[in-house]
Amino acid sequence: MAVKISRLNKSFSDLKVIDNLNLELSYGNIHCLFGPSGCGKTTLLNILAGLLDADSGQVEGCEKGKISYIFQEDRLLPWSTVKENIMFVLKSDYTKEKAQNLVEKYLNLVNLLDFKDHYPDQLSGGMKQRVAIARAFSYQGDIILMDEPFKGLDFDLKRDLMDYIINYWQRKNQTLVFVTHDIEETLYMADYVYTFTGPSLNIINQFKIDLAHNKRIIESESMNYYKNLLTKKDDMFIKEID
Repeated sequence: MAVKISRLNKSFSDLKVIDNLNLELSYGNIHCLFGPSGCGKTTLLNILAGLLDADSGQVEGCEKGKISYIFQEDRLLPWSTVKENIMFVLKSDYTKEKAQNLVEKYLNLVNLLDFKDHYPDQLSGGMKQRVAIARAFSYQGDIILMDEPFKGLDFDLKRDLMDYIINYWQRKNQTLVFVTHDIEETLYMADYVYTFTGPSLNIINQFKIDLAHNKRIIESESMNYYKNLLTKKDDMFIKEID
C-alpha cells in the first residue's frame, strides 16, 4: 500500500511548519525527503510515525502497518547488550528461539555477530548505528523511516551503512522514507527524490532516479544529470546544503 498524504498542516505556535502538503509515496521503493535543516522534514517523519499529530489533513497507509524508525541518534538501551536491544523489538511477535535466530541473522548482515554480548558503551558510534539499523530491519515492519541516520559519520562508514540498508531493502522490499540534506546520500540511495524548502515544507522539485543502486557512481556523467536536478534551486538554498 502506498503512503498517501493529503492536505496536511502542522504549526507550532505561530510557525507554520507544514502547509497543505500533498504527497504519495509508492510501496516498495526508497523515498528521499531532501532539503535544508529546519524546513519541516523531521516533523513530517514524526507525523508518519505517529509520534506527532497533524493539525489537519490525512495520512493513509501508515495506520495499519508496522513502522520502524531509525533516528539520528542510535537510541540503544544502555543497560542491555546488543543482542538484548534487538530482542526487545522481537519478543512480542516470536518465540524466544525464533527471535534469537533473527538477531543472529541481522547482526551477521552488519558484521556485528561477534559483538552480540557487548553493551552500547563498548561500541564505536558507527557500530552502534549498525545495531540500530539491524534492529529496525529485524522488526517485521512495512515501512522504515530514517531521520538523517548518517549524520556526523565519516565518508567510508557512511557508504558502508548505506550499502547495509540497500542490502536489507533488496531482501525485504519494504518502503523506506529517509530525511537528509546530503547530496551524496540522496543520489546513492533514493529511487524517488522530493526536494523541499522551508519554512513550510514546500516541494520545489521531484524526480525518479532510473539507475540500479549497484551502478551508481556519484561522479559519473549519468549521475551528474540527477545531481543537476537536485541542486536546481535558488542560490541561498545551494549555499545552505554545501
